[in-house]
Amino acid sequence: MTLRSALYSGLVVHDRARPRRHRLSYRIFMLLLDLDEIEAAGRRLRLFSHNGPNLLSYHDRDHAGRRREPVKPQIEALLEAHGLLQPGGRIAALCMPRLLNHGFNPLAVYFHHDRDDRLAAVVYAVSNTFGERRDYVLPAEAREDGVVVQGCDKTFYVSPFLPMDLRYAFALVPPREAVRIGIDVHDDEGRVLAASFTGRREPLTDAALLRAALTHPWQVIGVLAAIHWEAVRILLKGFRFFPNPRLALKKARRESPAPTA
Repeated sequence: MTLRSALYSGLVVHDRARPRRHRLSYRIFMLLLDLDEIEAAGRRLRLFSHNGPNLLSYHDRDHAGRRREPVKPQIEALLEAHGLLQPGGRIAALCMPRLLNHGFNPLAVYFHHDRDDRLAAVVYAVSNTFGERRDYVLPAEAREDGVVVQGCDKTFYVSPFLPMDLRYAFALVPPREAVRIGIDVHDDEGRVLAASFTGRREPLTDAALLRAALTHPWQVIGVLAAIHWEAVRILLKGFRFFPNPRLALKKARRESPAPTA
C-alpha cells in the first residue's frame, strides 16, 4: 500500500510591517500524516515511530487534547462541536515531528475531507511557548484557483510583541505537490504581520526523513531556541511588549488580599 502521508520541506517567513520592519526566514520540514495510517507508517519506516523514541516521531500526547489517546477521534469531536464533521472522511495533520524525541509545534494544521475526498474543514492548532493551545476550526471551500481563503478574530495569546485585538486572514493551498499556509495578521489600520510556510512534497521514506533531519539545522537546534533568538532580536529593536493576559490575571488573583469575614 502506498502511503498518502508525505514530507514537505520548505521555508517559513515572518514579515513584520509595523511599528517597524522585521523579517525572518528559515528552512523547516513538516510531515503530512494521514491519521488513519500513522501506525502503518511507524511499522514501515525505520526512522519514524508512533508514540515511541526514534530519529523522528509523532506522539499523540503532543496534539489535540494532549492525552495518550488517538488524535483522530479528538479532532472529529472538535469538528462535530462546530457542525463541520463529515462522517467517514479522512483527516490529515500537517505538523512538525519530534526530532530525537524533542519538538515543539507552533502550528499544526488538520485537513478534514468528506467522503468524496473534498476538503471540508480545517483546524489550525496554535501553541504558544507558555504551554497553552487554541484551536481555530473553520469551514473550507476552495476558490477556482484552488486557494482556500478563511478568516477569524484572534482569541489566543501567541507572541508577546502583538496585542490581542487583531484578526487573522488565512490563504491556504492544500497539500498536493506543494503546500502553502499563509496567515496575514491585521489591525484596524491594516496588515501588521505576514507569516507563511511553503513546502514541496516528497514521499515519506527513510531516505527522505534522514535527508530532512541532516539538512534543516534549525530543527536540530530546536524550534523553541529559534523563537527565543528572534524574541531577543525584536526586543533589541525596541518593539513594545504585551504581557500574557491569562498569566497577568493569575498573578493579580494571587496578589489580591484575601477577603475578611
